[in-house]
Amino acid sequence: MTLFDRVKKLSDDQGKSLKTVALELGFGENSIYGWKTKNPGIDKLKAVADYFDVSTDYLLGRESKAPTWATEDDKIDLDEWLKSNVPMGFQGMDMDDETKIKVRAFLEGVFWEDKQKHRNDDNKK
Repeated sequence: MTLFDRVKKLSDDQGKSLKTVALELGFGENSIYGWKTKNPGIDKLKAVADYFDVSTDYLLGRESKAPTWATEDDKIDLDEWLKSNVPMGFQGMDMDDETKIKVRAFLEGVFWEDKQKHRNDDNKK
């Protein structure tokens, strides 16, 4: 499912057209249709996520990347951590939202590698 498909489904679920959603958000009336072929800016992505009360990760299709071996407790632990909105910065400078998305995706990969390593270590005992 693409970004456009997810936004369309959320709109349909609320009984609204994409044109209505776009206009309520202050976008051009056909701007969301343009997402079929090009990605929106982070500001528009965030506005749509807030409008539908979902995460930008959900809209981007990044929410369920847990490995097949992960337990439900593992998934909940990671999900809570990622949604904690811990402020992120580097060398005293705050990160913009686009950079935060990239860092979170990277950290998610590191988390799963570490989790698997510890699980493998526990199985050797």
